Amino acid sequence: MTPTASELLLGNFLSMMEPPPPEALGDFMQGKVAVTGMISLLCAQEAERGAEARLWENGAIRDLLSQGGAAIPAEADVDRDFSIAGLDRTNATLRRALIDLHIAVENAGDTALDHAILRFYVKSADMRRLDLPPLPAN
Repeated sequence: MTPTASELLLGNFLSMMEPPPPEALGDFMQGKVAVTGMISLLCAQEAERGAEARLWENGAIRDLLSQGGAAIPAEADVDRDFSIAGLDRTNATLRRALIDLHIAVENAGDTALDHAILRFYVKSADMRRLDLPPLPAN
């Protein structure tokens, strides 16, 4: 399971809501705050770029399916729900169709479309990349 930004932020809230016992102060509490802050930073990046990445992916997958002569699943022919969860549902449907197409393309030896699909994967990974901050100097 890949948790959503909403689930991660809820977890942050719950972990910080309850005060720790005295024996959990010091290094443990410092680590807890650092991890919670890191999760919040990554969630902020996802909130900023997540919808754009999914909309781009959904359109790019539709284009690849069309290029390969594959049917675009009816429930994923257009983005209707622009929430992250809605875009993810459409994206999952489109990705299943893309996997089927990619298998067919590899079996057929269509290197041009195979390379186009591989370029999509690279661009998709880049668009979903989350950047960790630099480590503090000791």
